[in-house]
Amino acid sequence: MGAAGTGSAAPPHGERDTAGRPGAGGILYVVATPIGNLGDVTLRALETLRAAPLVAAEDTRMTMRLFARHGISTRLVSYHERNAAARTPELLAHLRAGSDLALVTDAGTPLVSDPGAGLVAAWTGEGGRAVPIPGPSAVLAAVSVAAVVGPRWSFEGFLPRSGRERRERIARIAADPRATIVFEAPARLAATLRDLAAACGEDRPGAVCRELTKIHESVERSCLGALRDAAAAGAIPARGEIVIVVGDGAAAGDRATGAAGMASDGRSASVALEEARAEVERLVAAGSPRGEAARTVAATTGIPRRALYGAKPGA
Repeated sequence: MGAAGTGSAAPPHGERDTAGRPGAGGILYVVATPIGNLGDVTLRALETLRAAPLVAAEDTRMTMRLFARHGISTRLVSYHERNAAARTPELLAHLRAGSDLALVTDAGTPLVSDPGAGLVAAWTGEGGRAVPIPGPSAVLAAVSVAAVVGPRWSFEGFLPRSGRERRERIARIAADPRATIVFEAPARLAATLRDLAAACGEDRPGAVCRELTKIHESVERSCLGALRDAAAAGAIPARGEIVIVVGDGAAAGDRATGAAGMASDGRSASVALEEARAEVERLVAAGSPRGEAARTVAATTGIPRRALYGAKPGA
């Protein structure tokens, strides 16, 4: 996977290759769209969205922005979690009649914590053809920049909000030596980091990726304990689209990066954070502006600057 393709391109709309099933209906194109920056859309995605007679979109308002940017006038219908039961039969009838259909979500690759699985399963279950149009993915974007992910990792999507299922899922993440990618809502960021730090250990490396590819994109890399404290203190804004990365547990001891935010002598994250805050205060007392002191200590410890700025030891 990921190697340059050597096969022929997908057949144009309305045609079937020799492996297809003539007369089996239209093609369901599962199209990835940008996760923020509208310039990230692929040429193939644009071609598909222009050529398909109908596009089923999770939020037609969001998709209209993409259409307006790239001059697409294809007819849109809404297809989301709340109307899927009623809309799916209509979309299947459209496909059975021999017309192609493109499926998109608000952002990223459909079916990755987004609606559409039922439609794809139903159409392929009838022998229909589903074709992926790959492209932007918040999961892969976070993996590429978190700097705490090894060659093997897992994706958990959104965790349950509470209860036994949440505890069991987090326990499995803690026991997994691979890195784990988690989606989270802004209002639950601090609570989830707290639970992950408690289960996985404060010293396990992690990252919080916010608003990837957007204007206010940020990636905070540290240990889970420091990330928990930073989120609790408001140093990591609880706004926007958030991806949490729990680092590779098996390789945590070998990673030896300042970005991991862990003390080299094995101190706990809470102790390291406390000592870093004390160093900020020492520099301030010596005459450094607090912002400059926080930046200096952040650069040497890997602890997010906003977790240090304005925080006194013991706070």
